[in-house]
Amino acid sequence: MRFIVNNEGKRGSRDERRSEMKMLHLIIDICKNAIPPTLRTVAWLLRIMLPISLAVRLLQYYGVIEWCAQFLNPVFLHLGLPGASAIAFLTGASVTTYACLAVMLSMELTMRQATIISIMVLICHALPMECAVVKKVGSRPYRMAVIRIVAAFLAAVYLNLVLPEMSEPFSHVIAAAEEPTLTDILTEWLYSSLKLSLMILGIIYALMVIQRLLDDLGILPRLIRPFQPLMRLFGLPKSATYLWLIGNVLGISYGSAMMLELEENGVITKEEANQVNYHLIMNHSMLEDTMVFATAGISALWILSTRILFALILVWGRRGVMKLPRGILNKDFHEI
Repeated sequence: MRFIVNNEGKRGSRDERRSEMKMLHLIIDICKNAIPPTLRTVAWLLRIMLPISLAVRLLQYYGVIEWCAQFLNPVFLHLGLPGASAIAFLTGASVTTYACLAVMLSMELTMRQATIISIMVLICHALPMECAVVKKVGSRPYRMAVIRIVAAFLAAVYLNLVLPEMSEPFSHVIAAAEEPTLTDILTEWLYSSLKLSLMILGIIYALMVIQRLLDDLGILPRLIRPFQPLMRLFGLPKSATYLWLIGNVLGISYGSAMMLELEENGVITKEEANQVNYHLIMNHSMLEDTMVFATAGISALWILSTRILFALILVWGRRGVMKLPRGILNKDFHEI
């Protein structure tokens, strides 16, 4: 009896070791196989992002963005905003939300004004870079840009109507630093580009490995299942759940990188990726963006509710137009 028990114990131990070795080989294979698509995806993203980021920094340095802002001043005055806030909007629209926040901190704004500008930029930011990225996965970049710009101003009109009076100051004005030289601008761009490249490489590689591991272990369907009912609410296909999750946590650039990978593997179609992009251009990077602006004092409730509202309006509005009798407008929407 003791011999049988010992044999069973040894056999069980051997099976456990065999299972562990099998899992280890699986992880090693996944890590190795994820390297080539990661390098291709990172190279694609950096070819888009680095030249655009340099061009925008030079436009800022030479005052082109500030010059463009003067033409928006009358429009912003009608939105309950100071005319100078056009500079903050154009900075965010051309670069990032962080750049916009830096400009806002140098202005005298009330909390109400800061809330309106923040949500405008959260809907419409980094347009050159993000529109170039979504083009690769099948969406039309210029139309995406126009939609985001129009939505940003409609959101400002909406918020100007519904926001309560918030007269407390957004922040104490931070004194402007010494004017940077062109050398400073280029040095900062090189440093930030290196950091960005390493960060993108790490994030994309981790995403590739995790996605393959979850898929091979059969965990991915269980992970995304709780979010699938939301897809029906948002007017998106169930197959978009994983992309929606990635885009909302990490943003459009990383979400599009994963879309490209899944498109190439035949997991999703270009039309499904396009549908997800219509949602994500209004409502992406919800975790990071909300935390950044909430830390600065902007209400997370207004950020989340406004962006989700406009995502719902855009996706369901597009679906409604596509169901119209076939004609010029309907054909145009089918081609978007």
